[in-house]
Amino acid sequence: MFARLQKNISLSLSIVLSIICLGCNNSSRFVDINAEALGTFAQVKCSTDRADDEIYNIIREVDTESKNSMSIFAPNSLLSRVNRNETDSVDQHITFNIELAKRFAVLSNGAYDITIKPLTDVWGFGRNDATINPNIDSILQFVGHDMLHIEDGRIVKSDSRVQIDLNSIAKGYTVDMVAQRLENLGIDNYMVNIGGEIRCRGVNAKGQRWSIGIETPYDGNMAMDSFEKIIFIKDQAVATSGNYRRFYLTEDGTKVAHTIDPRTGYSVVSKLLSATIVAPTCAEADAAATMFMSMGATEDVEKLATQCEAEYGWRYYFIFADGSDYRVVCSEEFK
Repeated sequence: MFARLQKNISLSLSIVLSIICLGCNNSSRFVDINAEALGTFAQVKCSTDRADDEIYNIIREVDTESKNSMSIFAPNSLLSRVNRNETDSVDQHITFNIELAKRFAVLSNGAYDITIKPLTDVWGFGRNDATINPNIDSILQFVGHDMLHIEDGRIVKSDSRVQIDLNSIAKGYTVDMVAQRLENLGIDNYMVNIGGEIRCRGVNAKGQRWSIGIETPYDGNMAMDSFEKIIFIKDQAVATSGNYRRFYLTEDGTKVAHTIDPRTGYSVVSKLLSATIVAPTCAEADAAATMFMSMGATEDVEKLATQCEAEYGWRYYFIFADGSDYRVVCSEEFK
C-alpha cells in the first residue's frame, strides 16, 4: 500500500529549484542553513558550491507554498477556505495528503483521521482557546474520514460541517517537498529538518550516516537537548510524536494533550510517551507517529508496529512510562 509513496511524492512536486551535492566535486563546502518554516525552525545541512541564499530561498518558497495550500492557521489558505466551504477545489498537495491520510485511517481502524479539526479546535489546539465543557458527542457526528472524498479535483463532504486538519502530515510532507527539490538537482547528500521532522539522504560532513536524537519525553521538555537514544539513518525520514510538549492542565489538574482520539473525541494521555517512526518519506513517518500516539499504550499499537515494519519497512522506537522510569519497545536494529 505504501510502497509507491516515495514515487507519488516525486510526481506531486512540480517546482524545481537549486542546491547541493556532497562529494560531487572538490570545490563543495559543507553548509548549515537555518531559517523558519511553518511557524517553527527549519534547517538544511548539505555540501554545495552554491550561494547560501539559494538554499535559504528554497526553504522560504516551499514554506510559502505549503502555508498557502495546507495551513489551518492562515485564514486565506486553500485549506482554510475549503473548511469554510468557500471553495471545493483542491490542489495537488491537499489531494495527495488526503489520499495518504485515508490509508492511515483504514490501517488504524479510525485512530488516525484528518477530519479531526473540530475536535482540535474545541480542545484549544487550533486557532482559538479551549471550550469549557464541550459537547463532544455533537461534534463526533461530523468527524470521520468516510465523510470526505475527492472527485475530479474537488472535495465532496457528506456534511458541510466536516473540516480538515493536515497538521499531522503536512510538516512531514513539506520536508519531502524541500528534499525532492534538492534531489531534482542531483543532490545526493543532505539533511532537511523542519521542527524535528527530518529526512536524510547520503552521508553527513564526516562521510557517515546521519545521527538523529530521540528526545527524553518528560513533560515540558522544550530545550531539545536531552536524548534517550541516538539512531543512525541514511536515505530515510524520521518523525517523533509525543504528548510531553504540547499540553495543558485543567483547573483540577487533568492533563489535556494535543493528540486527540477521533473515535472518542478526547485527549489521549497514556503510558505511551513518544512514538518515533523511520520510513522512506517524512509524510509517512509524520502520519504514522501520530497514528501510533493516538492508539495509546495498547497491545494493538505494538502489533501494528510489527506488522508495518514487515509490510512497509517502517522502523519504530516507542517510549513508555514505567513507574519512575521508561520502558522501550523498538525495532531490533535500535536495540
